[in-house]
This record gives sequence, C-alpha cells and structure tokens, in this order.
Amino acid sequence: MSSYFRHRWFLQAITAFTLSLLFTLSSTIFAFANVALTQISSDPYTNSTSQHRTQVEPDTFSFGATIVSDFQSGRFTDGGSSNIGWATSTNSGATWTHGFLPGTTVFATPAGPYDRISDPTVAFDARHKTWLAASLALKGTKGAAVLVNLSTNGGTVWGNPVTVHAASGTEDLDKDWIVCDNTATSRFYGHCYVEWDNFGNNNLVQMSTSTNGGLTWSAPQTTANAASVIGGQPLVQPNGTVVVPIDNANETDVLAFTSTNGGASWNSTVTVATIKSFTDPGNIRSGPLPTAEIDGAGKVYVVWEDCRFERACKANDLVMTTSTNGTSWTAVTRIPADAVGSGVDHFIPGLAVDKSTSGSSAHLGLAYYYYPVSSCTSSTCKLDVGFVSSTNGGSTWSAKTQLAGPMTLTWLANTTQGFMVGDYISTSIAGGTAHPVFAVAKPNNGSVFDEAMYSPTSGLVIRSGNHSAKGDQAFDSASAASKNARRYR
Repeated sequence: MSSYFRHRWFLQAITAFTLSLLFTLSSTIFAFANVALTQISSDPYTNSTSQHRTQVEPDTFSFGATIVSDFQSGRFTDGGSSNIGWATSTNSGATWTHGFLPGTTVFATPAGPYDRISDPTVAFDARHKTWLAASLALKGTKGAAVLVNLSTNGGTVWGNPVTVHAASGTEDLDKDWIVCDNTATSRFYGHCYVEWDNFGNNNLVQMSTSTNGGLTWSAPQTTANAASVIGGQPLVQPNGTVVVPIDNANETDVLAFTSTNGGASWNSTVTVATIKSFTDPGNIRSGPLPTAEIDGAGKVYVVWEDCRFERACKANDLVMTTSTNGTSWTAVTRIPADAVGSGVDHFIPGLAVDKSTSGSSAHLGLAYYYYPVSSCTSSTCKLDVGFVSSTNGGSTWSAKTQLAGPMTLTWLANTTQGFMVGDYISTSIAGGTAHPVFAVAKPNNGSVFDEAMYSPTSGLVIRSGNHSAKGDQAFDSASAASKNARRYR
C-alpha cells in the first residue's frame, strides 16, 4: 500500500473512530445529563430469590478526606437484599474501593445467619477511630436484628457484625440509623447511637448507645412518651445533645426528640411540622421520610418532600426547617429547585451540610430524584436525579443541576411497595465539594437489571444563586394525607 493510501486509510479510520466515540460520549451525556459519573459498585450476587443486578438505598458519611457509603445489593421483591455493599474513598471522592459486608446473610462471605438485610447506614467514631456500618437483618421478611459491622482501618476492611439488638417475641424491627459524637470537647465524645423502631409494637422508637467503638451496646430505651415513629436520622450537637428528627408512624408529622445525658434517657417528642404530601405517581417507592444534617455550630437542618406550596397539592417540592436546640423549629420554607406550579415532582432527598461551616455561611448540598412532569404513569414517568446547593445556610439556592436520567421506571428493582431506588439517598461533603451517592438504572437485559451505585466523578461545587427559599405563600387547599403506619424494608 502506498503512503498516500495508508495516510487516507488512517484518516478514515480516525474519523470513524472519532464519530463512534462522539456517539458513545453523546449517549453517555444523554444518560447521565451533563455531569460525569463514576460507578462505585455493582451487585455481584446470583441467588435466584432476589433481583440482580440491583443496588438501592445508599447512605454516606464523610470524615476528613474519607467518604464511606453502604447500600443494598440484590434486592428482594418483598423486603431486604442479598447483602450490604460498601464503597470507600480516602481522597475526597477521586477514587473508590468497594466490597461487601461479611457475616451478615447466608449470601455473604463468610456467611452469616440471616436470610436478608436492609436499611444500611454508616457513621464514624473519631474517638475510637472506627467506622460503623449499621443494618437491619431479616429472617424471612421479619426484622430480626440490628447489626453493626466495624472497620478500624479506614473503611476498607470490615469485621463480622456485632449485634446491637436481636428481636424476641413479637418484635419486628425496622428502619435503623446510626451516628457518633465526634466533638472532642463534648462530655460524651465517643458515644455512638443507633435508632430503630419496633413495627411489632406500634412502631415504638428504640435507642441504643455504645461507648466503646461499637463493640457493645446498651439495652434499648424509648422516649418519655413512648413515641410511634418511622425513619429517624439522629445527629449530635457539639455540646453532646443528640437530636433525632423523625416522622410519626403515619408520616403525617415530622417530630424530633433529644437526649442531653449521653443516651441515658430520651425526652418526649415535639412536633416539628405537619407533612402535606402528594403521592408520587408511577408506582415509585417513596414517602416523606426526613433527611437531616448538622452544621459546625450544631444547627440542625431537616428536609423532606411536601406539597404545601403547590396548588391542590399536585406535586411535591422539597422543604426545610431548622433548629438550634431540637425543641423549637423555624417555619417550613420551600427549596426553589423549580418554580411553583412548574409541575415538577421532587422526592427522596439526601442532604449534606459542610461541618466546617455554620450559620449564615453554612454550605448545603441536596441531591434528590424528580419527575420533570408529575402527571405521568409507570410507563410514561421519566426519572431524573437533581442537585441544588447553598452557601448561606439555605437562604438562597443554586439553579438545579441534572445529575442523571432520564430513567424508565421498569429499569428499577420492583418491590411490593413500588419501583425502588431507595427509601433514602445520601450526600456528604469532603474537600469542600459535595459527593452524593445514588442509584442509576440503565435498560434491563432480559430479566437482569442494570441498577448500580454512582457518584459524580469530581464532586460537585457548592454554590448559591438568586433562588430564594423565602416568600412563597402556601396554598390553603393543601391538606395532610391520611395514612397507615407501614414498614420500609
């Protein structure tokens, strides 16, 4: 072949490759909006009793440059998963390692005694230099135990689980969450707290405390008023006060309760706000469970999905309230991710607050799922992931960034409560940037799913815009929905 023809062939090959690459990149951009995403884990299990390859319901926690996330892998239709996966970054989200917790279910390596596992959540104990991954172990579909796996090497090697509490009699455990006191000047520095509810006893709230890095746990206690609840997210203020934002069992009110004595006792709940919720269409599994975080000065921020600002409650916005003491709370404000009346439906939020900031300079990052058009069905709904942020404590917010989507609902794991990305998602801030972790789904390959955990490749810069959280008038036609207590497995 002459040099001319070799040169022409080379140019043609390069052109073809470039066009192919551009097509691939454009497809990727379409699938993942305008933000590059990194897949941080996938479901490796093959048991025929659950749905593969599915991963749902991530939590995250950051300490310094380390971010740890945990999530369900191999979702069962009627509750729980094959195991809990983890993904850890030690360089503020630049790279990730991943694996699966040992000693939990019969599918784990080494195998554990439980059939399924759910409700993953993670915390760090700075005093004992220990990462703690809490979860709800199931026997069949019944909540059998709250477990905590520990890592003392930075979140990349995990030990077999410690039992926080094993169910007995009619107990049926649900919806755990974990937090630790990481303020060195606190009287209770190194205390860790796990919250869950007992569905077998009217969703009775339960709290247990560890003072030795999660090795042992106290007997469960309830609040002074024996509250019936679901979906709490405990937080610890710098003075050691524990604040637990949580829904009532019917998800018609956001409540909160506190402990000022290191978990020796728990005060009665107070009502934070009434929930006015729109049932998200398309048979997606969702609900107005709160996402809660805390700033460096101890101010607590709580966000949930709510339709009070929309005429006739036809779509959910994301709304927020704050407190400096856990007992008195500000009026509910609307987070302006989209305009009132836009028809966009927002749900399943995951809030982050930069603990190196506080007050009027607090940095907030908020990831969430949304439908661009709320009037849709399971065959027409298009599911996206969005992100907004604030550098002034939520007074104003940035314009929305689309992180992923559109996704078709049938690409998601299917459960008895609907198509599932998670009852919650999570965002953490490390290195000054936000790192949400969330489920992204692609088209199924026959009966095999492609739903896995993703995070923005370079993190997300925290910004504010001129989108004010104030001044919207709630419509009087919005009313709280009447609901029964339910389990979230």
